[in-house]
Amino acid sequence: MQKLLIRLIIGGLFSLFALFGYYTNTSQNPVTGEKQHVQLSQRQEVAIGLQSRQQVAQQYGGLLPNQTLQAYVDRVGGQVVARSGASQSGYPFEFHLLRDPQTINAFALPGGQVFITAALLARLNSEAQLAGVLGHEVGHVVGRHGAEHLAKQQLGAALVNSVGIAASDGADGGRSAAMIAQAANQLVSLRYGREDELESDRFGFKFMTEAGYSPKGIVEVMKILQSASGGGRKSEFLSTHPDPGNRFERLQAMVQQTYPNGIPANLKEGKEEFSRVVRSQQSQR
Repeated sequence: MQKLLIRLIIGGLFSLFALFGYYTNTSQNPVTGEKQHVQLSQRQEVAIGLQSRQQVAQQYGGLLPNQTLQAYVDRVGGQVVARSGASQSGYPFEFHLLRDPQTINAFALPGGQVFITAALLARLNSEAQLAGVLGHEVGHVVGRHGAEHLAKQQLGAALVNSVGIAASDGADGGRSAAMIAQAANQLVSLRYGREDELESDRFGFKFMTEAGYSPKGIVEVMKILQSASGGGRKSEFLSTHPDPGNRFERLQAMVQQTYPNGIPANLKEGKEEFSRVVRSQQSQR
């Protein structure tokens, strides 16, 4: 009984220290002004992204060996960053076109590494849609969602250890309890939350329109993703991002609120340019 009480006290102390460290370690986002619970500096986020990019790319068959398409993605992504508030974030953004022709997905690593699969690019039909996809992922980076995610994982791991200490009847029992709790913690932490996705939608809308693209692009992307979920191709985007249906309605409302008199004519869709570059390259395969 005394040993159990000691284990509970130690486990409780571990939990308290973990919670105290998480909630007292805050950083102010330079773009949004939001105070966030993050333990990484921006330099560390960049380092994580650079160290992980090759390994992540390999999961999707590596980079697509097409310099024309890669240069086009670089140009559109670069414009979304350079001509918007994202340029104030200080992250060295890099855009990567992945070889995978089946998996419909786009994602970003902490620090500015942004990816889009060939399968998703093939579903798009305008430069504004591409800008909407890349702007959304830039939003994850600027919002420091990855750093927040890692901080929560670290908190979860610390709490897992305290559970293992409190629940163990011995060394083996402690490891078993910790392993089970750790697995649960990882499953919970695999995807961004809905609020992160909605915030990235707002960022994507903001960044792409500041860069001169029509917001119709990001609205249309949500419809494309919704229709893709019923097709034969695997839409990993829908497994890691909340259902786009509600987001489609929110983005439509955002367009109407921002442009009550209609979308300005100077915000381009870029269908012709997209077709000239992307479709011509795809037809050569």
